Amino acid sequence: MLPIGAQNAFVLRIGLRGEHVLAVCFTCALSDAVLILAGISGFAQLSARVPWAETLLLYGGAAFLLAYGARSFMAAFGSASLRPSEAAPESLRRVVLTCLALTWLNPHVYLDTVVLIGSISTQFDEGKGWFAAGAMLASFTFFFSLGFGARLLKPLFAQPVTWRVLDIAIGLIMWATAARLLLSEGSV
Repeated sequence: MLPIGAQNAFVLRIGLRGEHVLAVCFTCALSDAVLILAGISGFAQLSARVPWAETLLLYGGAAFLLAYGARSFMAAFGSASLRPSEAAPESLRRVVLTCLALTWLNPHVYLDTVVLIGSISTQFDEGKGWFAAGAMLASFTFFFSLGFGARLLKPLFAQPVTWRVLDIAIGLIMWATAARLLLSEGSV
């Protein structure tokens, strides 16, 4: 089962709305590629030299997730929980900036890409380039499948109540992720 986090929930919502899907998928996949390369090329060594960066990411990311979760709850119970065709489209700039924030302010992104993939890559002495290319290809495939595949769920989301449920679920995911970050502060 797909663990849907803040970034994935955002991509799903954008895909369902059909707004700026290419830009969002490309932004997420390119960001992942940069982070994967950073992890494979030794970002862990740099973070060991700048220990306060983890704390900054932790609290900044948690604050952003709490605010975005509140925004989702307000949308669920306000007029923003309309059908996608009735809701006002968001600007490309705003959508991409939100996508960048959900990506780069999310400490779990660093754990998944930099730490996890970076540590796995240490098993490959000669094949690191191929490993990096495979991980980046997997990321591109995932984000583009999620963003453009979301249209298959459009019939389900033709009803405003479904959007309301999605907004509530996204709000809960954002707040649960923020709480998990803050409660695990000592282990980060």
